[in-house]
Amino acid sequence: MEMQELIAEINALAKKKKEEGLTDAEQKRQKELYAIYLKGFRAQFKQRLDNVDVTYPDGTVKSLKDAMKKQ
Repeated sequence: MEMQELIAEINALAKKKKEEGLTDAEQKRQKELYAIYLKGFRAQFKQRLDNVDVTYPDGTVKSLKDAMKKQ
């Protein structure tokens, strides 16, 4: 399932929950979708952080992971 489809289904269930409530099966599905979304979000965020470089005033450039190891 693509992220856009996932978000669309999450939003549809959230809207239904707000307007009329959800069945037990729909609540279970909503929790599953949230878990899938969060797993993907965290993976993307970690990947983004892995690609961040820190430039020090002396001109030295290190990856964020390496820069955090010293602290």
